[in-house]
Amino acid sequence: MMPWRGRRRGRRWINISPYSQIFIPANSPPKGKVLLFYSELQALKLVDMDNLTQEEAAEKLGISRKTLWSDVMRARAKVVDALINGYVIEIVDDSKIE
Repeated sequence: MMPWRGRRRGRRWINISPYSQIFIPANSPPKGKVLLFYSELQALKLVDMDNLTQEEAAEKLGISRKTLWSDVMRARAKVVDALINGYVIEIVDDSKIE
């Protein structure tokens, strides 16, 4: 089953390999889990950490600006949800999910 609705996701040029694949809250048992895809993490890194414009980041990933912005907003929402609610953040390779 696909984790998203609608059309199949297009290929992205992902060149990120995070040091850690999972982040667990330290002060209490986790209350749930959030899956953060490599493509979302890459988009978040390019826009928020590397300070690229939407156009530059979308070009690097080989996707449209709208698709990039959707990935960034989805990633931000997942990270904030995990931080606020004490969820585990697991980073997974979305190119292998069918």
